[in-house]
Amino acid sequence: MAKLIYVTNMSLDGYIEDERGAIDFFPIGDEVFACHTDLLRSVGTFLYGRRLYEAMALWETEPALAAQSDLTADFASVWQAASKVVYSTTLDAVSTAGTRIERRFDPAAVNEMKATTSSDLTVGGADLATQAIKAGLVDECHLFILPIVVGGGKPGLSTGLRTGLELLDERRFQNGVVRLRYRPIGQ
Repeated sequence: MAKLIYVTNMSLDGYIEDERGAIDFFPIGDEVFACHTDLLRSVGTFLYGRRLYEAMALWETEPALAAQSDLTADFASVWQAASKVVYSTTLDAVSTAGTRIERRFDPAAVNEMKATTSSDLTVGGADLATQAIKAGLVDECHLFILPIVVGGGKPGLSTGLRTGLELLDERRFQNGVVRLRYRPIGQ
């Protein structure tokens, strides 16, 4: 059975976007970027909320991103190779290959995807990840904690979620970013 993994970057105070909705405060760096790419190599399907999908679709629709460096070309290749499912009630069409729209998050359908594929899946977007965790579907959380406090914005997980976590691994990067890998427990 494949794993469903929540992967996100967040500020030290737990935000994935600042109060303006911007994500430009992330000091990713080459080492962290390469770690993200390596993590996504085992992924066959990305589950996205609409806003995150639209941001990530640029890895296919804007060839200049991949042309910036060997690292960005590698990431674009890995990202484009995976299937995508976008959960949205407002999106009418997708701009990337291998992508389909679902109008609502269906835990049974996601569980079926996990059971019938050998490649891992990721879930992205705080609201979607919260739904998946509440449904007991998330097997791991990979949280990239950035060395900045932004003071407010969109939290990495929606309020109202309570679950225990078991720390599986941690990694510190040269630029101060820390990756924490957890497994939800007690669901």
